[in-house]
Amino acid sequence: MERRQLITGLAGLTALGLSPLARAAATSQIATLAAKVQPKVVAWRRDVHEHPELGNHEVRTAALVATELRRLGLEVQEKIAFTGVIGVLKGGKPGPAVALRADMDGLPVLEKTGLAFASKATGEYDGKTVPITHACGHDAHVAMLLGAAEVLTALKSDIAGSVVFIFQPAEEGPPPGEKGGAELMVAEGVIETYKIKSIFGLHVWPMETGKLYWRPKGFMAAADRVEIRLTGKQTHGAQPWNGVDITALASDIVGAVNQIAARQIDVTTEATVLSITTMQGGVRFNIIPEEFKLGGTLRTFSEARRADVHARVTKTVQALAEAYGAKAEVEFVLSAPLTYNDPKLAVDIAPTLARAAGGTDKIEPNTSAITGAEDFSQFQKKVPGVFAFLGAAWPGKKPGESPPNHSPYFDIYEPALEVGVRAHAEAALFLLGWKA
Repeated sequence: MERRQLITGLAGLTALGLSPLARAAATSQIATLAAKVQPKVVAWRRDVHEHPELGNHEVRTAALVATELRRLGLEVQEKIAFTGVIGVLKGGKPGPAVALRADMDGLPVLEKTGLAFASKATGEYDGKTVPITHACGHDAHVAMLLGAAEVLTALKSDIAGSVVFIFQPAEEGPPPGEKGGAELMVAEGVIETYKIKSIFGLHVWPMETGKLYWRPKGFMAAADRVEIRLTGKQTHGAQPWNGVDITALASDIVGAVNQIAARQIDVTTEATVLSITTMQGGVRFNIIPEEFKLGGTLRTFSEARRADVHARVTKTVQALAEAYGAKAEVEFVLSAPLTYNDPKLAVDIAPTLARAAGGTDKIEPNTSAITGAEDFSQFQKKVPGVFAFLGAAWPGKKPGESPPNHSPYFDIYEPALEVGVRAHAEAALFLLGWKA
């Protein structure tokens, strides 16, 4: 029997969980295929990086994805949640359906990396023309998932079940006034249509390159957008006593709200972050305006803490507004629920991800909770799932030295993408029931 036939036959046994040797052979084949596809993965990443698109407008990226999935012979559906793409790989044996997910959108950030393939793209955001770049690694996510699709297609005949590749738009949020992202994909019935029973996702992060990080239960925070609208009485800046100075009120609110998480909440029991990040009001230096808007973000890890902070912020803002003689409206808009890794899956997947990363010293299955947020959590509300980070910092960088996600200097170490391809492929087989 030829070596290829032997590996294929062993992989078939693995699907039944019959042989540790078979599982090792399948892992070896995945590693070989991932290495072979790595040049394509790098090329895809650079192409998408050079041509980023904002949420709900990922037209070029979606077309690239659909073309590559069709090249592999997968069933493809486009224009889900505006620009989302789904590819379905049906294995050679009957079984359940599981999903792998990547996000596709860029950010309104001016790239300053100096890369030869740096973005020069612009787009429209909130009525303004803005620069766009992949400052959060979604270019890498697209490339890794395309690579995993190629690897798993080579194993098609021995796969018992189906793998659904979800390429999601608008993870960073849809344009103002629009729906989008994972929430819209779920609302449009992606989980039910493809009978997905579980899901895996991966995100590049400026941690030790090639290492995989995750934790059971709450991994990334629930994220609320905070919106505060103030109404006062407009007056001349030289005669503030003739009006209601909501500029001064806004300043007091920023100081008071920043004190809530710092002084009123026990953040040692649960990480909590509350930040006011935008202040909008006024059009002229000598006019105290009638209206003012504040915006910010809240990150929490439980509904109880979230509700508590909501109440404290509302009470504080309303009390200060009353003291000034102004009116205030406070609104919290949930942009992403808690990213909650299914406890059993998160524990059981550890040997699988260790194989993908190259050893138990290359995984951290109980990493610290992250106050960033991810709308992958919308899928996890419907089916069990695991979300993990792939360390992609340049070698030699100490923790905290690499530019963070959303920085104009954010970049990744491309050799780490090969680990990401292996992790996706291994995770899919794990979710389908291939034994460790």
